[in-house]
Amino acid sequence: MVTPFAADGSLDVEGAQAVAEHLVDVAGNDGLIVNGTTGEAPTMTDAEKESVLRAVIEAVGDRATIVAGAGNNDTQHSLELVRTAEKAGAHGVLIVSPYYNKPPQAGLARHVRTLGDATGLPIMLYDIPHRTGVAFATETLIELAQHPRVVAVKDAKGDLAASAEVIANSDLAWYSGDDILTLPLLSVGAVGVVSVTGHLVAPRIRAMIDAFERGDVAEATALHQGMLPVDIGVFRTQAAILTKAAYNLLGLPGGSVRSPLVDATPEQIAVLRDDLARGGVDLNSKES
Repeated sequence: MVTPFAADGSLDVEGAQAVAEHLVDVAGNDGLIVNGTTGEAPTMTDAEKESVLRAVIEAVGDRATIVAGAGNNDTQHSLELVRTAEKAGAHGVLIVSPYYNKPPQAGLARHVRTLGDATGLPIMLYDIPHRTGVAFATETLIELAQHPRVVAVKDAKGDLAASAEVIANSDLAWYSGDDILTLPLLSVGAVGVVSVTGHLVAPRIRAMIDAFERGDVAEATALHQGMLPVDIGVFRTQAAILTKAAYNLLGLPGGSVRSPLVDATPEQIAVLRDDLARGGVDLNSKES
């Protein structure tokens, strides 16, 4: 979920609770990632991350699974974030592959095992090499699946063959980390999606997954194709920028993004309006 900021750039805790309530109670999401990429976690202090996590848990933690983003490129810092998330009452943690320093696979595996050994929370690994510079290798994921805390993967690698191999050789719950690839990933064994467009079209995403699971591939395909303008449109620039712009258009708490991101321009908002309209999102309704 996005993290709302006030006009002065400060954390809007009440806005975060309102977003969480909308995503769960109106849009029908059954879980939320707090302090993830779309939540602009890299620009937030540890205290802010804890504050928004506790606020979201208070708002919807009794009726949705709350997973806290707790990874970075420093194992010791990640340990602190994981322990804080556990104390705050998170139901799980999302651990991204360490970015910028590009550890070898042995380092990736040790990083994850160290975090897993230090917590009782289930861990979802986040594989997004186009952001981090390093991917979890197939063999590394199969190895890490043996750890009792490593239970799931958010897959934004865009390699269906690699995903299929890990799914076939592990018991990891596999989630699409790229909205436009959710249906293809379901076809090789994924079970759901960690979604950005779930801010806007969650009921249709759920309907698509339900249709696929009951064997109605034609219906799932039609729903997938109908959401393509949204899947493409929200990612025309960094997704937090346009997701917040969409929420501002809907009258929901979004606010501005934090530097080094920049708010959507009037031209980008005009294109977004067209993308959302073609994708069936009614900007006069909050019932997305």
